[in-house]
Amino acid sequence: MAISRAQLLKELLPGLNALFGLEYKRYGEEHKEIYETEKSERSFEEETKLSGFSAAPVKNEGSAIAYDNAQEAFTARYNHETIALGFSITEEAIEDNLYDSLSGRYTKALARAMAYTKQVKAASVLNNGFSAGVFAGGDGVALFSTSHPLISGGVNSNTPATPADLNETSLEAAVIQIAAWTDERGLLIASMPRKLVIPPALQFVATRLLETNLRVGTADNDINALKNNGSIPEGYAINHYLTDPDAWFLCTDVPNGMKHFERMPLNNSMDGDFDTGNVRYKSRERYSFGFSDPLGMFGSPGA
Repeated sequence: MAISRAQLLKELLPGLNALFGLEYKRYGEEHKEIYETEKSERSFEEETKLSGFSAAPVKNEGSAIAYDNAQEAFTARYNHETIALGFSITEEAIEDNLYDSLSGRYTKALARAMAYTKQVKAASVLNNGFSAGVFAGGDGVALFSTSHPLISGGVNSNTPATPADLNETSLEAAVIQIAAWTDERGLLIASMPRKLVIPPALQFVATRLLETNLRVGTADNDINALKNNGSIPEGYAINHYLTDPDAWFLCTDVPNGMKHFERMPLNNSMDGDFDTGNVRYKSRERYSFGFSDPLGMFGSPGA
């Protein structure tokens, strides 16, 4: 439906001092704190995790050498979604000079709506990361699980066995847990956290945990081991689109974790309709958010 003079009646009357409601500031591209962005030229993308070899055994004198087989572990798939929104202004509204006063404001509002949707889509992977029924990974379980299956028969866990709120104890336990991760054949991998990702409600907790020199909330004169050891070298980032106020997440240095594929970048266009004389505006982009290796993130839903 086109925006008509009836919907913008006040703009046609004298005495109007200001138009407001479309000029709010917006949060930035917070998905860039979490995701690695890659271009895509296909309708979907797939990434396959490979299994290496198990630990080398001792070869006894005179015995044959042992041989091992490499294989595929699982495949993660990214299905791109098209996001589009538009508006139109009637010919009569344009003739009455509403076009010049409103087109700039509404094109900014259109950009804000598109940006908002993108951030919601990005955060939804974490918001739904504890439920395999909503968003299962290539290994068949949720992004955050205590039982990511391994070809060796073991499991990796990238969430606490007992959900915990963000505090010194839970954060130190997460750092230790990440250091114990293995590859598909049970060999230790040198993994560590990079960055803490939190909702706005935890920003003051995160500041006290990561930026003070001494331990928080104790009468002891101990150093802040998390800061002193550089356990989370990139500090913390706030994501305003996380829906759980006590959930918290750690980005790790494991490669090919959280991925954002850009199939078609944001494109804006306009045209005039011959029959009605209306002018139409449209924004469109196509992308996907997801994860390949779940060890790219550690998460806790809070207690």
